[in-house]
Amino acid sequence: MTVREALAAAAARLAAVSETARLDAELLMAHALGTTRETMLLERGGDSAPAAFEPLLLRRLGHEPLAYITGRRAFWTIELEIGPGALVPRPDSETLIEAALDHFGEAGPARILDLGTGPGTLLLGALDQWPGATGLGIDASEAALGYARRNARGRAEFRLGDWGAGIGERFDLILCNPPYVARAAELPADVVAFEPHGALFAGGDGLDAYRALAPQFARLLAPGGMICLEIGASQGKAVSALMAKAGFTIKSRKDLKGIVRCLVLTVDTE
Repeated sequence: MTVREALAAAAARLAAVSETARLDAELLMAHALGTTRETMLLERGGDSAPAAFEPLLLRRLGHEPLAYITGRRAFWTIELEIGPGALVPRPDSETLIEAALDHFGEAGPARILDLGTGPGTLLLGALDQWPGATGLGIDASEAALGYARRNARGRAEFRLGDWGAGIGERFDLILCNPPYVARAAELPADVVAFEPHGALFAGGDGLDAYRALAPQFARLLAPGGMICLEIGASQGKAVSALMAKAGFTIKSRKDLKGIVRCLVLTVDTE
C-alpha cells in the first residue's frame, strides 16, 4: 500500500474517534516516515507506507492524544516536546499571547511569570515573541517541568511550586492557564484517560484554582503590568467576580471560536 492509499484508509478508520481524522493520519504518517507533513504530501505520496505507521495508528484509535504519540505539539510560533504528565497545548490558549501582544506591542514586557506553566507553553511562546524578555515558569508537577526545561532555549527558569507561594518578585506580565474543569464534567476520552487530572480539574465548580490565585496576583504584578488569565467557556462572570473583588479592572478576550477565553486583569493606577 502506498502512503497515499494508507492515508485514505487511516482517515476512514479515525473518523470514529477524531474530528480531524485526515490531519491526524497525515501527522502520524509523517512521524512514521521521519519527515514533515509538507514534504510527505508533496514528495512521498507514492512511497510504500512504512511498517511503523500501523502501530501509531492503533494508539490513536485507542484515543491516545496525537501529541503524546508524536511527542511534539505546535503552539503559537514554537514547537514543544510533549508527553504523558503534561497538558497538551491548545490553540485556545494562544488568545492569552495575542492579548499580551496587543498590550505591550513590539517593546514587550521585561519579566514574565507563567503560573501553571506545564511544558512551558505560554512562557516559551511569549519569550519567542519578545527576545529581550526573561521569565519564570511555575508548576506543581515535576513531570511537566521536565518537558518545560527540555523545551527551553535560555531566558527561562522553571521551578516546582504552588502558584505564587514564595515568589518575592514582581512581573510585568503574568500568564496563567490553571485547571478549570468541574469535577463531574464529562470530557473526551482523549483527555480524561490520558492527560494529567491535576492540570484539568479544579473542584466541584471548577473555580478552586481561581480562588487560590485571586489573593496572590496583586503582589506579583509590577506597576503598569497585566495578567492574562485563561478561563473555561462558561466561567466569565464567576471568575470576573472573584478578580474584581481582588481589586482588578477586567477586560475579556474571545478565542477564534468566539468564546470568551481570556480575562485581562490590570490595576487602575489613577
